[in-house]
Amino acid sequence: MPLVCLADFQVHAQKHLSKTTWDFIEGAADEGFTRDENIAAFKKIHLRPRYLRDVSKVDTKTTIQGEEISAPICIAPTGFHCLAWPDGELSTARAAQEAGICYITSTYASCALEDIVTSAPRGLRWFQLYVQPDRLLNKQLIRKAESLGFKALVITVDAPTIGNRRHDFRNQLDLKMNLLLKEFQSLKERNSIPHLQRSSIDPSICWNDLSWFQGITHLPIILKGILTKEDAELAVKHNVHGIIVSNHGGRQLDEVPASIDALTEVVTAVKGKIEVYLDGGIRTGNDVLKALALGAKCIFLGRPILWGLAYKGEHGVQEVLNILKKEFHTAMTLSDK
Repeated sequence: MPLVCLADFQVHAQKHLSKTTWDFIEGAADEGFTRDENIAAFKKIHLRPRYLRDVSKVDTKTTIQGEEISAPICIAPTGFHCLAWPDGELSTARAAQEAGICYITSTYASCALEDIVTSAPRGLRWFQLYVQPDRLLNKQLIRKAESLGFKALVITVDAPTIGNRRHDFRNQLDLKMNLLLKEFQSLKERNSIPHLQRSSIDPSICWNDLSWFQGITHLPIILKGILTKEDAELAVKHNVHGIIVSNHGGRQLDEVPASIDALTEVVTAVKGKIEVYLDGGIRTGNDVLKALALGAKCIFLGRPILWGLAYKGEHGVQEVLNILKKEFHTAMTLSDK
């Protein structure tokens, strides 16, 4: 039986992945309220279609940070893709290149950046950074990504410490300690920096530190994890180039607003000065349309990409993306947007 919607891929992944891997992918902070609300909140928003308009030609293309993408549907940064498919991020990168969309590669990718770039040399990639306590390590990671052709730096701001993920505790899961992080390991071997694979996230990072990052790279800087107008206004003040409205898929602080519920507040606050994107809870083409109607420039997919990987690797991710793009195209046509 063919898989015809993203929920089908979720069911397949749960059946075929180990319990520990499934719990890691689907897990949330505390009671999982925000993870679930990310999805439920979309269903409280109704579309208002308009008819008797010419919709014989519908174009889903757009641009982000000046780069064209085939649709406003891109891939969010998630770590450890090798848990879902043997060659992990290599398959993800190839699928993104084939789809003509952006793939944000995680600091905690299970493949080296060079290998990811080699697997999909024409792909549009941004690099996501969990800020490390060692400034030299941050600088090396950013400079490496820039030299490899990554087009933006995405700094995750909502993880000064890891959220209270109960399933991972029950499974005694510590991926950073037990998996060999290829990127950190390659830097360690080349530069003799100790303990990179055990490196933690810097809890001291603050707004004034952004000028340091801006001073070491020409890449546009995107902040991921903004949920309030106050932080959105500060982002503009500190000259960042974009915001991803996100609650980390409900994996960090539970009982914060659903991403889609926070979107309007952030979009209003930036007053069109920078691009605003969204991740969290996207499961249908209607969801994509709702996010765009409320001001997002594009959306980023997290868990559904891993479900696609678990199904057929590169081809599974392509199927997930194609289904969502087709649903979005249909939603645009039927609502005349």
